[in-house]
Amino acid sequence: MNTNAGNTGMASVDHAPLQVHEIGSFHVGGNIVSLSGMAPRMRVSTARGAVHPIDPNGEMIVGQMYVQYVKLASPRSEHPLLLWHGGGMTGVNWETTPDGRAGWQMYFLKAGFDVFVSDAVERGRASWAPYPEVYSDAPYFRTAREAWEETFRFGPAGSWSVDPAQRHSHEGLRFPAAHMEAFMNQFVPRWGSNDVLTQHAYDALVARLDSSIILTHSQGGNFGFKASLRAPDRIRAVISLEPSGAPDPDQYDPAPLRHVPHLFIWGDYLSQHSFWINSIPNVRRWYEALTAAGTDTEWVDLPACGIVGNSHALMADDNSDAIAKIVLNWIRERGLVS
Repeated sequence: MNTNAGNTGMASVDHAPLQVHEIGSFHVGGNIVSLSGMAPRMRVSTARGAVHPIDPNGEMIVGQMYVQYVKLASPRSEHPLLLWHGGGMTGVNWETTPDGRAGWQMYFLKAGFDVFVSDAVERGRASWAPYPEVYSDAPYFRTAREAWEETFRFGPAGSWSVDPAQRHSHEGLRFPAAHMEAFMNQFVPRWGSNDVLTQHAYDALVARLDSSIILTHSQGGNFGFKASLRAPDRIRAVISLEPSGAPDPDQYDPAPLRHVPHLFIWGDYLSQHSFWINSIPNVRRWYEALTAAGTDTEWVDLPACGIVGNSHALMADDNSDAIAKIVLNWIRERGLVS
């Protein structure tokens, strides 16, 4: 596969205005639960409005996922592209970069795909559920320091400051660090106990479509791997941007995926951050198990390909289109888009 970020050849996209057939959304994966034993509350619905009693007991839907889709008038792939975000984030990651450039949603629409962007269970427009009545624990909130110095690898330990002038990023960083506050606006709370609900919703989305290509980021990677295991006949490819986890090959047999190609893409500075030092070996085991099972797999180390400076936010870095082109080349090489 050609991973030259400066190459303008094979994977060009159509820059003409999009011809869109349909834009819409739906929720998938939810189920009704009944709550009881909760104390009544009083509520004012708006400023200077009436005070009225609220009974929090009764039925509600939980575990739903929000999905927005854009369908082209003449798609060049018969397989929709599903964009699944990472932990503490939402589908906005794929829509527009923090510095205002078009995101991967637009890139792959112009490449000829119908695109489905999700807000997973508990995120964005998927909504929340009561805790601890439904969600068993309190949410986690991502701090700027955790994002900057650890998960997203914008800078080394001790490099974050609330004062932009005092922040220090990794040398050659491709993330537009001047727009960190815009990126922080995208952070949402996440729960540590909802993997089952989230996986159920993702599986329900896959089951709703005849076929699809899954493209995941970070925490979304594990959901994508398991969704493909549960429906290998519906998934045409799995693309994983820096997955933070993967199935244990001692517990999951990769053999059903021998006909489902897998692409793994990794950025820079990984050896400088403990989260990634501890995460990558488990993902590598799954990659090696897939390869041993006969699956078409590719592990792309961008720095080894001469593409340096990429953070964990590959779809937001200033060379995000070049990374998207690597993905598109790989998809085209497998005959999944014309």
